Amino acid sequence: MTLITFTSDFGRSDHYVAQYKARILSEYSEAQVVDISHEIKAFDIAHLSYTVGSVFRDFPKGTIHLIGGNSRGIYLVAQIEEHLFVAPDNGVLSLISDQITQVYQLRTEKNPNKEIPAAIAKLAQGVKPENMGEPAAEYKQFMRRKSRATKQEISGHVIHVDHFGNLITNIDKVDFDILSRERRYTIFFAREKVKRVQSSVDEVDPGDVFIVFTDGEQLMIGINQGNGSQLLGLEYDSPVTIQFED
Repeated sequence: MTLITFTSDFGRSDHYVAQYKARILSEYSEAQVVDISHEIKAFDIAHLSYTVGSVFRDFPKGTIHLIGGNSRGIYLVAQIEEHLFVAPDNGVLSLISDQITQVYQLRTEKNPNKEIPAAIAKLAQGVKPENMGEPAAEYKQFMRRKSRATKQEISGHVIHVDHFGNLITNIDKVDFDILSRERRYTIFFAREKVKRVQSSVDEVDPGDVFIVFTDGEQLMIGINQGNGSQLLGLEYDSPVTIQFED
C-alpha cells in the first residue's frame, strides 16, 4: 500500500484537513494518510518547505506527499528523490529539493479542493503521473538560500524558528567540519559570541546558550529550557557567522 503524507497551513480549528482526507478516502478507502503538520504559518512557503524538506526522506521511497496551500488553482505532481509530490505551483517544491524531475501540471477544471484529493487517490492506486496531466514547461521556482563559506569564515542566516524557539540556520555541518579541523573558531550572533559547538543540549546548564547540529546537520542555536528566539532577539533571516583562526 502506498503511503500518503499531508502537510498544509489549514490549521486544526476548521474542517479543511478532515475534508481533504474524507475526499481521498471516498475515492480510495484503503488509503493510509499520515499528517506531517497542519500548523504551518499561513502563506509561509519558507516554513512549509523547511518542514517537509526536513522529514520526507525518512518516509519509504515511493511515498506520495500532498502539500496543501495557496495554489492559484494550479497544482503540480513531481518526482523528487524517488518520492512523489503533489503541491501548489507556488515555488515550494524548489525549496524542498533541487532534484526535481518529471513535473506535470495536474488537470483541474472547477474545484481543486475536490479534484486534488481525487488525484491523490488515483496516484496511490498506481496511476502514473504522466497520465494525470501535461508536462509543465514552466513552473514557479525560487533559489534556495545557502550559507557562504571561505577559508576565514562561514556566513549564514536563520532559516527556521521551531516550536521551542530554537534557531536553525543554513550553516551545514560538512562545511564546519572541514574548516574547523585543528582550528579555533568563534560563532557570532546577535550580541553574543561563543567558541564551542556542543554535542548535545545537555552539555550546558538550564538558561545557558547551546549550539549543536541537528539531525539534518544544520547549525542550531538555542537556550536550554528557554526560548532562544525571544531571549536572544533572533528571528528568521538573522545573520550568524563563524570566524576561524589561522
